Amino acid sequence: MSTTISRVAWGDVLMTAIAPMLWGSTYLVTTQMLPPDRPFVAAALRAVPAGVVVLAVFRRWPDRDVWGRLLLLSALNIGVFQALLFVAAYRLPGGLAAVVGAIQPLLVLALAWVVERARPRFLSMVGGVVGVVGMAVLLVSPEARWDAIGIGAALGGAACMAAGTYLARRWRIGLPVMAATGWQLLLGGIMIVPLAVMVDPPLPPLTMLHVAGYVYLSAAGAVLAYGLWFRGVVRLPAAAVSSLGLLSPLTAIVLGWGVLGQAVGVVGMVGMALVLAGIVAVQHGARS
Repeated sequence: MSTTISRVAWGDVLMTAIAPMLWGSTYLVTTQMLPPDRPFVAAALRAVPAGVVVLAVFRRWPDRDVWGRLLLLSALNIGVFQALLFVAAYRLPGGLAAVVGAIQPLLVLALAWVVERARPRFLSMVGGVVGVVGMAVLLVSPEARWDAIGIGAALGGAACMAAGTYLARRWRIGLPVMAATGWQLLLGGIMIVPLAVMVDPPLPPLTMLHVAGYVYLSAAGAVLAYGLWFRGVVRLPAAAVSSLGLLSPLTAIVLGWGVLGQAVGVVGMVGMALVLAGIVAVQHGARS
């Protein structure tokens, strides 16, 4: 029985891991396929169409007493997070933007400790620290380009997503995973629309490359990624889910190296190895 449970859990881990890998591609797609300097437009066009499509397929209306929680989850997981994510994506190199946001696992562990008095398991703490060390190694690499606003946006996005991941597991809103995903995408995306209209410049005439970028971000980066992510939130411990977010920087760096020819020196390789070791340690610690 324990072997079966273990296999099921690791299957859930692998499926959930697809989500941050897709998010890691956000930085490449944003810089190479979208019109420049329109972070809030990109965030809104990623979330709103995805929410409409998901809800058209999975038609469930939330109960009246869960709307407050649903709105807060939508703001944390989509609205504020996506807005900050694209600010970071436009202002930082892909690897650096994702790496700064990878502090999320430690924030989830801290939330559980403060709110539930649930002291993190030793292996989970070690894994989180190793991941942060790996993140620091990547941050001080010669290839890193610092930008205060971009760094702040990445950190703020990580804090929002950590709180959203923690609360999504703690709360029960009475909706199937995909219906809950659709509502969060739609409501969170609507929250971004005023920023897109008031702050970003109007969109230029869109090319096929622009359209393909927006479609990819909405279909793969929102519908598929968030569906798999919230499925994992329900099935896995919060620390285990949040640690998988560290796969986002690894994906961004690998894509930057493979597609854009960005240099990955020895220091960067050591940092990536430490981040990967941190993920594995947290996964084992969450099950010990």
